Amino acid sequence: MKKEVEKIDELIKESLSQEEAEFYEELEEKDLFGKIGEVYKSKMGWLVILMNIMHLIFFIAFVYCVVEFFNAEVTKELFIWSSAGFLCMIFMAMMKLYVWMQMDKNDILRELKRIELQISVLAQHQDKQ
Repeated sequence: MKKEVEKIDELIKESLSQEEAEFYEELEEKDLFGKIGEVYKSKMGWLVILMNIMHLIFFIAFVYCVVEFFNAEVTKELFIWSSAGFLCMIFMAMMKLYVWMQMDKNDILRELKRIELQISVLAQHQDKQ
């Protein structure tokens, strides 16, 4: 299957103009760090930066809750600090999920652009024949 995809990619690259070929190369799948970088460069990059700051604040609060949990002597305090720590972990997980969903959205958009480009190349071939 992988060889077939590579053959199709080569055929598409051969049939494209220089400008279209460069655009097609930009649509290649990136590694993890490239995907994370795309999230920061997107229109909502400011929100991701704000979420990272909030993530750091919630992590510090989580560490504080853990320290207070181990210093607590009354059962009620143990319950309060463990609940607060659990809420901090939930908030941190939700912020991470948002970033991962943005990375997934960027992947889907890139694949849609590749499909659009492939359809336009096929339409040009049909017009020539």
